[in-house]
Amino acid sequence: MGLRQPRTGRWWLFDCGEGTQHRMAESPFKWNRLEAVFITHLHGDHVFGLPGLLASRSLLGLTSPLAIFGPSGLRGYLESVFQFTDTHLGFALEVEEIGDGWARTFACGWTVRCGKLCHSVESLGFRVEEPPQPGRFHPEKALALGVEPGPAYARLKRGETVVLPGGRKVAGRDVTDPPRPGRRVVLLGDTEPCTGALTLAEGADLLVHEATFLSRDEPLARRSRHSTAAEAADLARRAKAGKLVITHLSPRYAGRELELLAEARAVFPATEMAIDGSSFRCDPHP
Repeated sequence: MGLRQPRTGRWWLFDCGEGTQHRMAESPFKWNRLEAVFITHLHGDHVFGLPGLLASRSLLGLTSPLAIFGPSGLRGYLESVFQFTDTHLGFALEVEEIGDGWARTFACGWTVRCGKLCHSVESLGFRVEEPPQPGRFHPEKALALGVEPGPAYARLKRGETVVLPGGRKVAGRDVTDPPRPGRRVVLLGDTEPCTGALTLAEGADLLVHEATFLSRDEPLARRSRHSTAAEAADLARRAKAGKLVITHLSPRYAGRELELLAEARAVFPATEMAIDGSSFRCDPHP
C-alpha cells in the first residue's frame, strides 16, 4: 500500500509483496517520488517483492538515497539476497531495524510511530501523524481590516503579523480560524486482536487492518494468528476510527469477498475493502 503526501506527489510504501513493482506501473505512484519503505513483518507475501523493486529502481538510473524501516532480520534478508544474486545497487540504501516504541519525524513534517502487534512472527503496525494544519484564512476579514490582496495574505495565512501603512498591525490569528489537528493514518501488519493494535489505532482517521477470515472460520484465525473481518471492525469501533479499510483477504473467499465486507460493515459501517488499484481519501473526523 502506498501513502502519498499532498501536493508533492512524494510517497511511502508499506510492505512489498511479490508483484508490487508491476502494480506500480499501473498506478499514479512514480518511481522517482518514492521516499521510504516500511515493512510490517518478514512473511513472504509482505517482502518477496522488495529485492526486485530495489534492483529495478537501480536499473532505472535513480540515484537518490532510499530508507527502509522494518523488524529485526530485514537487513540480513536483503544482504543475503543481494549477495547470492550478485546484485549491486546504484544508490545508497539505509536499512533501519525498528521495534515497539520507535518514532521519527520526517522532513515532510509527518511523524511515524511504531508498535508491536501479535502474529506468528514479529509484526509491526505504523501510525502516521500529520502536523497541525493552519486554520481557514478569511480574505474578507483581512480586506475589512485594510489588508489588500497580495503577498501580505500569504504571511497572514502562515500566522504572521502584517504592519499596514500608518503602523496598524493585523495578526494572522485575526483573520484565520484556529489550527486544525493533522490527520492520522494507521496501517497494521498481520495480527490477531491485541492491545497493541488498539493503542496504535486510537482516534485514527483512516485505519487499514487485515481481515483474513470470516467469523465462521475463527478457529483458523486463531491458529494462524490473524483477524476476522468482524474483529477488525470491532477494533475500529473501539478505537473510534473515522474509516476502516480491510485488506489481506484469504484466497479461500475468492469470488465471495463481499461477504467479508458485509461482516465488517455489520459492526462498523464506515468500512471499505481494498482491492488492487483502489484508492482512499483520508479525511479528518471529529
